[in-house]
Amino acid sequence: MPGKHQHFQEPEVGCCGKYFLFGFNIVFWVLGALFLAIGLWAWGEKGVLSNISALTDLGGLDPVWLFVVVGGVMSVLGFAGCIGALRENTFLLKFFSVFLGLIFFLELATGILAFVFKDWIRDQLNFFINNNVKAYRDDIDLQNLIDFAQEYWSCCGARGPNDWNLNIYFNCTDLNPSRERCGVPFSCCVRDPAEDVLNTQCGYDVRLKLPLASVSPGAGAAGLHPHQRLCGPVREVAAGQPDRCGWGLCGHRSPPDLWYLPGPEPCE
Repeated sequence: MPGKHQHFQEPEVGCCGKYFLFGFNIVFWVLGALFLAIGLWAWGEKGVLSNISALTDLGGLDPVWLFVVVGGVMSVLGFAGCIGALRENTFLLKFFSVFLGLIFFLELATGILAFVFKDWIRDQLNFFINNNVKAYRDDIDLQNLIDFAQEYWSCCGARGPNDWNLNIYFNCTDLNPSRERCGVPFSCCVRDPAEDVLNTQCGYDVRLKLPLASVSPGAGAAGLHPHQRLCGPVREVAAGQPDRCGWGLCGHRSPPDLWYLPGPEPCE
């Protein structure tokens, strides 16, 4: 009609930005849903979904929690970003950006607090690891996670091999009937490259061979068993060489005149 003008509202999100954000978030959404599905499937296989109380029965960390929590967060973020970009919904886009900002702020705050309270964080981390050492045989996923961590970081326990005294299967008490008594898991062993088959019994009785110098957890040991790693800070002393500090030192990798002794203070 004459005298009337039609006004077209400009889109709040540009076309390129809209479809880029949509494509990125739909991948993020699918990955999150996949992680969440894997976590729920793992819980279903372990019977957790039919017995929710089993979630609190495990003394250590259930690695499936990582899949469920990470998958849930990724799914929520991916949904908000994907639908918000496609429908140009400002509420969902604001929720997406605020949620991302909150995650970044929490990561930054965690890093700062970890630096300021590093001694307390170290103690809590050791406490957490030892709790999981106690529950090593209670959950197959936790067992696989500990074995992976010990192999990847070339360590054994939180401070040393004697941390495995906390586990009922590996402790050295006279009343322990387990064949693994005074031993360590196979992931503490240094694998021989020439072995075609993994020797899962390499850790049997190895702590019976440790000298008195390594009785307490975290202590270094002179003449350490050649297939045993140390995870705590130890001081490396070689003939005619300056002292060097390191982590996860292995006896068989060093010359015959090398001994392992605890340093006067933790190696940084």
